[in-house]
Parts: sequence; structure tokens; C-alpha cells
Amino acid sequence: MFSINVSPRFGDIDGLGHINNTVLPVWFETGRNSIFRLFSPDLILSPDVWHLILVRTEFDFLKQMYFRSDVEIRTFVAKIGNSSFTVGHEAWQEGELKVKGQAVLVYYDFKLQKAFPLPESIRKVLKKHMFPSMDASPVDAETDTNSPCSI
Repeated sequence: MFSINVSPRFGDIDGLGHINNTVLPVWFETGRNSIFRLFSPDLILSPDVWHLILVRTEFDFLKQMYFRSDVEIRTFVAKIGNSSFTVGHEAWQEGELKVKGQAVLVYYDFKLQKAFPLPESIRKVLKKHMFPSMDASPVDAETDTNSPCSI
């Protein structure tokens, strides 16, 4: 599991003093940088090097968050499919889980405009960072090719 701390900015709050719901996609994307570095350590965005495309993201807002304290963003691999994998996210503030979410990323060739199976070397690295959420079990693409996250 990867973890970063985010300090809310004044501009991140809404009229009721809550962290605005539009901020979480940005914070969760920042949390994915550690996952991105597994594929491209220097975060080079060349189509020859970068092979990830985001195809889905979702959020469950469980409790209100406020401006007054930092937020810990936890990021982990929840599922692995044939050519895709699901990244789990959690936002914790003051020791409480406030928001959870997921993002599905596909191993993609931008020049050919199509998905390809995850290389075995990448699959092994992703497995090291698996931490399944309570409502989802990990998927091994070699044994479950009909997985909903397999693309």
C-alpha cells in the first residue's frame, strides 16, 4: 500500500466548510503516482513508454471532511485482470475513513490504439502491492479470464 498526506487548501472547501467532492479525484490521481512509477519510474509520458489509460473511476463519500486537518490518501492494487487492473483508494482524516474509491487502468498501446495483456513482469510487481478491499476479491487473470475487470 502507498500513502501520501495532502493538506487541504482554502479553495478546496465549499460553502459549508466541507472538502468539496470535486477535490477527491485529483487527490486520488496524485495517490496513483506511486502506481504509475511501477510502469515508468521517471513518469515519462511518451507513447513509447507510457502504457496506461484510465477507463473508470468511482467514489463513495462516507463521511464529511473539513479544512482543519491533513488527509491521508492510501492507494493499493485491488484486482488484476488480463489487460487491466483496479486501483483502490481511501481518504482518511483524523483517523477515520472518509472516502473510498476505485480506478480501473488498462495496459494500452497509444500508437496502435488498443489494449494488450499486462506483461508478466508488471503483473508480478502489481501483485506485490495488492491489498484487496473488503467488498472485492483479487482477480488472477490466468485463472479467471471472465473477470469483469478484464478487458
